[in-house]
Amino acid sequence: MTFGQQLLFFFSAIGAFNGLLLGIYLLFVKKQKDLSHLFLGVLLLMLSIRIGKSVFIYFDRDLPKIYLQIGLSACLLIGPALYYYIRSLESRDKSDLQSWKYVFGILTGIIIIGGYFISYAEYPYLWNHYIVQLIYIEWALFIIWAGYEYVKYIKNKQWASQTHVSSIYFSNVIIFLAYLFFLIGWVKGAYIAGSITFSFLLYLNFLFFFNRKNEVISKNGKVNKYANKKIPEAQADSSVSKLENLMKTEELYKNPDLKLSDLAVKMNISSHQLSQLLNDNLGKNFSIYINEYRINEACERILNGTHLKIEEIGYEVGFNSKSTFFTTFKKIKNTTPLLYREAFQDNEEIRCKLS
Repeated sequence: MTFGQQLLFFFSAIGAFNGLLLGIYLLFVKKQKDLSHLFLGVLLLMLSIRIGKSVFIYFDRDLPKIYLQIGLSACLLIGPALYYYIRSLESRDKSDLQSWKYVFGILTGIIIIGGYFISYAEYPYLWNHYIVQLIYIEWALFIIWAGYEYVKYIKNKQWASQTHVSSIYFSNVIIFLAYLFFLIGWVKGAYIAGSITFSFLLYLNFLFFFNRKNEVISKNGKVNKYANKKIPEAQADSSVSKLENLMKTEELYKNPDLKLSDLAVKMNISSHQLSQLLNDNLGKNFSIYINEYRINEACERILNGTHLKIEEIGYEVGFNSKSTFFTTFKKIKNTTPLLYREAFQDNEEIRCKLS
């Protein structure tokens, strides 16, 4: 290789290597991890395998076909990993994400069993003309679904939280398009461009992550500095009364997009003061406070014998999804909306018989 080719190989391979290490760390080494870390680990691992295959094949066309098969097969898991990563950031109930086990199980089975019986080395024509296209279609569909989850996620998040997820989502879109353009023959250099793009975006995300971490540490330091400044009792009682009156008269909780900052504006105080008021004087955070109003309203509607479906009641009182409504209802009332309605109907029948 010439010196220029060596540089190209280095910059395109270093991202795949570091992405591989980071993916392994998130999956097998990191002690405190949740589902989002696992999905991100799978995403980085599969992308690194796909990128690594591109780099080695680009510089050595005579490598065994098994490298092509492994790299292309990894693409089947990139889209699902991205989709479930973004979805896991918003979902508080792990039961909402149980489908990932079936999706990853089926795709892993296809990769292992299908790859064994229909290997790239024995069926290159089938792979190049059909299987590769199916893989890219599956990848594209999951990117679209992940985009839908991404749009839902950023609606209720501040800019700083949006930026991190946005960089990960659009990085995947760019890498996918680079390989797609090469596949359909639009841009010949897009094949290695995808590898270089991955290296660049990986380190860009690193820089953003560490910069964000420093901002959080600095912000926490400022919050702790003023943590001991309690709201005077008389002022707190007045504010609590004003808050409860505002919630009852304007029914702000019915707005599914209501934020702490929005309510603070209505109260004519800062977001920090409102948060402090809720935590110190009512013993609950903003989310619990709002959801209790929503659930109490839902219970009233159920007891009034409304003909609305349970999920429709959830939307009416301010929840933006059926699953969130059911999860929050059970958390606050220790039962499900359906069982709550059935218990009420049973009591009504008993009273009618006794009368």
